[in-house]
Amino acid sequence: MSLGKPLSPLAFGGAPVGNLFAEVSDEEATRALRHAWEGGIRHFDTAPYYGFGLSETRIGQALAGVPRDSYTLSTKLGRVIEDDDGRDGMADGFAVSGRRARFDYSRDGLRRSLDASLRRLGTDYIDILFLHDIGTLTHGADHPRVLAQALDEALPEMARMRDEGVVGAIGLGVNEQAVCLDVMPRFPLDAIMLAGRYTLFEQHASREVMARAGADDVAVLVAGPYNAGLLGGAAGPGDTYDYAPATAEVRTRAQRFYDVLRDTGVEVGATALQFPLAHPAVVSVVCGLRSVDEVDAALRRHRATVPAAAWNALRASGLIEAEAPTP
Repeated sequence: MSLGKPLSPLAFGGAPVGNLFAEVSDEEATRALRHAWEGGIRHFDTAPYYGFGLSETRIGQALAGVPRDSYTLSTKLGRVIEDDDGRDGMADGFAVSGRRARFDYSRDGLRRSLDASLRRLGTDYIDILFLHDIGTLTHGADHPRVLAQALDEALPEMARMRDEGVVGAIGLGVNEQAVCLDVMPRFPLDAIMLAGRYTLFEQHASREVMARAGADDVAVLVAGPYNAGLLGGAAGPGDTYDYAPATAEVRTRAQRFYDVLRDTGVEVGATALQFPLAHPAVVSVVCGLRSVDEVDAALRRHRATVPAAAWNALRASGLIEAEAPTP
């Protein structure tokens, strides 16, 4: 893989400590982040968008004093954070007031964004820098213009940042495979963070990009392994899928995972967390975490023994694709 340093297989996803959907205190966030490091998690992922700078600030503060070479960091570019005294509430899902995010994929915008991220994180180096949320899913009819700017301006500027030594690797951080397939033949990437598309719950929407990543030696970080909470519950499916209320059809299919695994004694969350790591292109699974209890649950699930019989039962039930590798 084209990364300067190996990543821990389990990574800390920083959106929740940016107050995603609910407020987290500074103290809670710090405890969760330090507990993750003490538990062996060595990769921390964030973005300016997560809490409009709050996630990066909290990660920087929590890891201050921890040897920088003992962990790796990824953050993202594509939005600049601005003051907005009139903003209150839950805009964009983050419980943060007084700030907002604005898309900016220009060279100047990327430079300003990176400088601000380095300050908030308290570091002079980012191990992996992702171009955040390009694609039709985010930009709709404006996607062709954004894609052109990404290819002509943003990604070349990120490559210069890598050449300058302030960034170790570059790539895309997205929620859809289509934009990856648009970019990969036209610009060499080191890594892709793909959220919610190569998971225990679904593999069909990532089949092509995973094959291409394997062929091109592009490292894949899988985010959203529970599909935004759908397979994260201990007793049954969650109420959300892809950051929106789950439909009855989605919940019915999710319930089948719990039904199939009930007699095996294996927790669905453990299989969801471990499944992506069996793919040869995947280097880390990024799990969004906000508390010490959530960190402990992720560590337990990551380390749990999942017998072959459990994977065979899921495959025989048609819940994972026949050709999908399993641990």
